[in-house]
Amino acid sequence: MSEFVLEVTDLVKHYHTGGRQVVRAVDGVSLAIRPGEVLGLVGESGSGKSTVGKCVLRLTDPTAGTVRVDGRDITALSRRAMRPVRRDVHMVFQDPFSSLNPRMTIGQIVGEPLRHHRLASGRDAKEQVATMLDRVGLRPELAQRYPHELSGGQRQRVGLARSLILRPKLIVADEPVSALDVSVQASVLNLIADLQQDMGFSCLFITHDLSVVEFLADRIAVMYLGRIVETGPRERIFADPRHPYTQALLSAAPLPDPVRQRERRRVVLSGDPPSPTHPPAGCHFQTRCPVAVDRCRSEPPALLGTDHLTACHLVTAEGDAPLLTKGT
Repeated sequence: MSEFVLEVTDLVKHYHTGGRQVVRAVDGVSLAIRPGEVLGLVGESGSGKSTVGKCVLRLTDPTAGTVRVDGRDITALSRRAMRPVRRDVHMVFQDPFSSLNPRMTIGQIVGEPLRHHRLASGRDAKEQVATMLDRVGLRPELAQRYPHELSGGQRQRVGLARSLILRPKLIVADEPVSALDVSVQASVLNLIADLQQDMGFSCLFITHDLSVVEFLADRIAVMYLGRIVETGPRERIFADPRHPYTQALLSAAPLPDPVRQRERRRVVLSGDPPSPTHPPAGCHFQTRCPVAVDRCRSEPPALLGTDHLTACHLVTAEGDAPLLTKGT
């Protein structure tokens, strides 16, 4: 058995437009997830984090790089060869309504993986579906209803039940609570945390909400314009953010303590993220970084460190970094 459930090495995904332009959605991403670990992948909209998730699941083929699941390279596998791999890797989608077939009942939707992989049918399948619905907090009688008869939170629980009914080793959760009301988000996040503890699956949790990964993730990887700029244990990232972009993200997240919130220094970035069709030379963040130097504009920084890695020329080998949020 491999040390990692998921290993992504130098992943690249480019999309060719109608003309000669190339959208560099992912530009050399490497990450790894151990058994039972939750990795939070964080970044702005357009940073490429959802594309990473799709490449991991082979919903889209990478342009370059490798993806290994449980030590097996799945990057170039055919659809037939991928079929047994899909028993171990499942996805929870962002929109809990469009990800469910409106013409199928909840029981049919949750039981579809069992039928597809020929693991159960008839009464056995119905019993497993009822057990899984109960496990995600839904009444078994809801198996006879259709998606439009359920609330948003209930539909996302159905998506979780469908993803977990085969007991996969890895779940890719792409913004699973962003389309839900705030009150419902908390209950779904608590459910995911409880299921992850009980079932022991690994999870690539993709989100833009730092409060979510602080609650759920063991480690965090921060993406900007197709590259990972900082990664490390959750406690280290929140206590000692080193990359200027990570510091800016954390300064934008509200604090529950109103006194600390008033006293903190907010980092406001100038301009908008550059287009992925024309990323800047050197460090991709240099056009918005308030502490960029000439080296940042010509030389791409490598992701360096041991447990806490940062891609910034201004971070020293000892971990010293330019602190933009002094006093927080």
